[in-house]
Formats: sequence, structure tokens, C-alpha cells
Amino acid sequence: MSDSIGTIIMKKRKQLGYTQQKIADYLNVSFQAVSKWENGTAYPDISLLPQLAHILGTTTDTLLGYSAAPVTDYEKRYENEAYYWGLQPNELCYEIMKIKPPVKPYRVLEIGCGEGKDAVFLAKNGYLVSAFDAAENGLEKARGLAEQHGVKVDFFKADVLDYRPDTTFDIVFSSGMLHYIPRELRGEVIACLKDHTAVGGIHAVNVFVDKPFIASAPDREPNEIERGNWRSGELQGLYHDWFFHAGDEIIFDCDSGGVPHQHCMDILIAEKMDVKPGRV
Repeated sequence: MSDSIGTIIMKKRKQLGYTQQKIADYLNVSFQAVSKWENGTAYPDISLLPQLAHILGTTTDTLLGYSAAPVTDYEKRYENEAYYWGLQPNELCYEIMKIKPPVKPYRVLEIGCGEGKDAVFLAKNGYLVSAFDAAENGLEKARGLAEQHGVKVDFFKADVLDYRPDTTFDIVFSSGMLHYIPRELRGEVIACLKDHTAVGGIHAVNVFVDKPFIASAPDREPNEIERGNWRSGELQGLYHDWFFHAGDEIIFDCDSGGVPHQHCMDILIAEKMDVKPGRV
């Protein structure tokens, strides 16, 4: 173990923008109790750990300082030999190739790679791809897919709530993942990804958008509902200082999980431009 439970609680709480009082209200304890947990003079009752982990969008293992198990149920979805999302590349992959063709080995980061179909497709076309997901069995299938196609992809396990890049990428790609980020944390996560993107680099991302006339997907998880889909235009607003190659909102049919349903999604492809002297 590295950080103490109090340090972990404090870090997670601040990432989400929660006050000690808000945590206390959720757990029906005093804010003084939360303060004592964070400064190490007391520890939460063991019976509170599952609820506390849920509030902070993490796991009891993570609170106790151990490697986090996946917060989502994608481990179950990826148990079968068949590929849950199929093997057809996401349309965004083709758009990436149009805007940033692999005339040189551009560095790609995929957030939420699942079973690896898009990461492997991009690697086959000459990109240098790093890709992460929280589901270990999805990553195992992804590594097998890469080996099957004879390409190298840097697959690694990470939680989108905790991961912050320490190197620069030319392309950041994410499909169907960013809705796991709580609203309070979205600006900070996107700003960090933008900071670690080279000038001339692009982000190709999409997010699910709430619409009152579209029912929730049958395979939507409880923590997705709690954190909330994005609002129309929210994603675009976080990239107001970048050049937009595409900024669309679509409604489409889906049968993931075997039950036909619909989604509304905002799709954005934006480029980081060089800032001219005297401009802000």
C-alpha cells in the first residue's frame, strides 16, 4: 500500500469537487468525522467503506490502497469469446485517418479501448498506439487481437478518473467512455489531455447526451446514471479554443447487450492550433 486511506479519501473527494460536509451528508456522519479520516486521526467504520467507495466513484480496494478492481461491469461483458462490440472499427478511426493520415508514426492515446478493436486497427495503419481500459479481461482479448494481427500496441490498465498522461500525444481518441467522468471533474480531465497534446494534434471523441425523449439504454450502469450524461454543447465548450473539424449531434440505433435501443451523442474532432504572439 502507498497512500493512507485518509489521503486517498481526500484526493478522490477533491477530484470530484465534494466538500467534507457533502461526504458526511451522504454517509449520515459529521463532517468532523470525515476530517478525522483525512488527517489520519481516525478511520471510517468498515461498514461504511462500500458506500464511501461508491460515492467517490472507486472501489474499497482502492480506498485501502490496493490496486483497483474495475468499477464497471465490463469484466462480465468481455467474458465471452465473442467480441462484445464486434470487430468493425469505429467511424471516428476513419475520420482520424482523413484528417491526420499516418504519413509518419503519430502517437495515439485511446481512452477506454475495451477489447482493442480500434487500437489494433490504428496500429495496423501505421500509428503508434497506447490504449487503456479498466477491464483486465478486455485488455487480455485486446493483446490477443494485436498478436493475431501482428501489431504492437501499448495496452495498459487504468481508470479514467485517475489517469493523467505524463507524455505528449498527437491524437487522443475516445468513444463511449467520457460519460464515466463526473461533471465536476470533466473540465480538469479534458484540460490535462489538451495540455499533453502536440500543436497540430487532434482529439476525436464522443459523449452520450441526455435527451428527455430517449429512454435510458438497457445496459446502462448505475454509476453512469449517477454521474449523468453530458449536455448538448458541453463537450464543444471545453474545446472552445481549438479548431473544429467536426462537431455533430446524432441520434442512432444500437443493439449492444442484445436489446434494441437508441442513443443521442455529440461527436467532436478538434485540432490544437499554434497560438500566435499577442493572442490569448
